[in-house]
Amino acid sequence: MKVHEPLKDFLVHLFPRVVIRKNLRIQYTFCLGGLALTSFLMLLFSGFLLVFYYQPTSEGAYASILFLEEHVSGGKFIRSLHRMSSHALLILIFLHTLRVILTGAYRPPRQMNWLIGFALLCLALFAAYTGYLLPMDQLALWATQTGMELVAIVPGGGYVRDFLLPDGIGGTLSILRFYALHIVVLPVLMIILCALHFYRIRKDKGLLPYL
Repeated sequence: MKVHEPLKDFLVHLFPRVVIRKNLRIQYTFCLGGLALTSFLMLLFSGFLLVFYYQPTSEGAYASILFLEEHVSGGKFIRSLHRMSSHALLILIFLHTLRVILTGAYRPPRQMNWLIGFALLCLALFAAYTGYLLPMDQLALWATQTGMELVAIVPGGGYVRDFLLPDGIGGTLSILRFYALHIVVLPVLMIILCALHFYRIRKDKGLLPYL
């Protein structure tokens, strides 16, 4: 596989030259994949705007959120858009996964794309979790505490918890690690997997065969 093939097929999947007429019906795949991608793009756009105001420190995180909502024009809307887009993304990916299971679209030759899609689901869940701590309000602290306790009971989970929370929940280094994962590591991985996902759809003649 050439390096440029996934990117090329990603673009062609979004802007195909010709498609079969019957495959334009919305009930064919319920457009769940496209809607999930739209939610993801909205997350990237709104998150990019939030980066200019957020401070990933123990003292500045919550204060920066208050400043954004109270003193920045449209700040509350952008933050709400980011939050609602994250909820929409998770719901749409879950529904998309459920449709794939119910229609048997995970069967050969699509088993590799099923694994890629499942990895995207896991990354989306982890991205949502890492973003939950960033506002540093009381709900964020308790939710992160609960999540880390659940992780710790899994074999090897203690090492994961210690890596994510080296100075405890709410510590500056912990916030910085959650922040780096949330705005850089996980989005980049999701973008790469999205490109591979669309590449495999075309390569496997997926549910929407192109002419």
